[in-house]
Amino acid sequence: MRKYCAFRTLAHIKVKIVISQPVSWMNIAPPLRLAAITLAFSSLAVAHVAPVAPPADEVTRTVRAEMAKQQIPGLALLVSRKGVPIREQGFGLASLELNVPVTPKTIFQSGSVGKQFTATAVMLLVEERKIGLNDPLSKYFPDGPGWWKDVTIRELLSHTAGFTDYPKDFDLRKDYSEEELLKVVEAIPAAYPPGTSWAYSNLGYVTLGILIHKVSGQYFGDFLQERVFKPLNMSRTRIVSEADIIPNRAAGYVLENGRLENQKWVSPSANSTADGSLYFTILDLAKWDAALYTENVLKESSKRQMWTVATLRDGKPNPGSYGFAWVVDSRNGHRLVGHGGRWQGFTTHIARYLDDRLTIVTLTNQGNCDAQRIVDEVAAIYLAKGVTK
Repeated sequence: MRKYCAFRTLAHIKVKIVISQPVSWMNIAPPLRLAAITLAFSSLAVAHVAPVAPPADEVTRTVRAEMAKQQIPGLALLVSRKGVPIREQGFGLASLELNVPVTPKTIFQSGSVGKQFTATAVMLLVEERKIGLNDPLSKYFPDGPGWWKDVTIRELLSHTAGFTDYPKDFDLRKDYSEEELLKVVEAIPAAYPPGTSWAYSNLGYVTLGILIHKVSGQYFGDFLQERVFKPLNMSRTRIVSEADIIPNRAAGYVLENGRLENQKWVSPSANSTADGSLYFTILDLAKWDAALYTENVLKESSKRQMWTVATLRDGKPNPGSYGFAWVVDSRNGHRLVGHGGRWQGFTTHIARYLDDRLTIVTLTNQGNCDAQRIVDEVAAIYLAKGVTK
């Protein structure tokens, strides 16, 4: 799938000076003699004061082992407890070509982890009574296919609307206008009667982005900047743009036949849709996580709906265990909501353990890896320790 990932040291410095033959310092020209003496004593001083790296802790060892196993160039890890970061750490390289390390400030692409922000924008409009969750889609798109009158906004948010994914002949290198994208969506028939099943649909979230634009009068990315990112001081979070100069942006890679290659180029419009086209950092996601413990962005009632498995029309929970842009799950009795992302050489994952008030995020610049596995392994370490440090 296009933008979705399934939810499931410094070393010792040793300096050795070897003189193979007797050297008369006075036979060396004075400027060279001074340089040689300075270099020798500088080297000895460095050797004497060089710090010894502390032994790697269990989390660091776990992350590094998975990075080596999965051939992940770079990774940023966030661990937050009760909305307060207790670990913000970079591993590996943000750019293999430039040999730039990952830091907490490194910017990664979101993939479908970005869908939770699209859903947040919709819920803000629901709170303002500008959108109704049970409204038919045809209310906002009266010229759409006839079957859209049977689709609700709630079903679009929970992937139970009968929408499918991008068609096989969709050209990711073509620049589509919003109107052209809508025509692509409208031309695809229902995969199943709305509300009767579950199928992950990027196109459903593309449509939600267009809906946000129609209702608010703002492109969904601008709406998020004004209503979410700026109020939370998420200063590095924004819509993807390969044209803009963006400091600390990581390069994305894919694994092809066991070898890392640069991500494939796609058109600007393919990187600006509401199904997961954001840049962000773990520093900004720490602010987002903290906000989710408050009503600074959304009311508690809205978050409860997002973190509850949506039901089908027969009253049964959907088989994807999906809320609104969050998968509702558990690990060894620990209740959590989470989501993954995979797009353009990046794989990401977030998991929020609701009762433990623990959040783990991994952002990677390798498009074929299993970021969720790393999140699960790190979470297991903290949960075993009682999430104290």
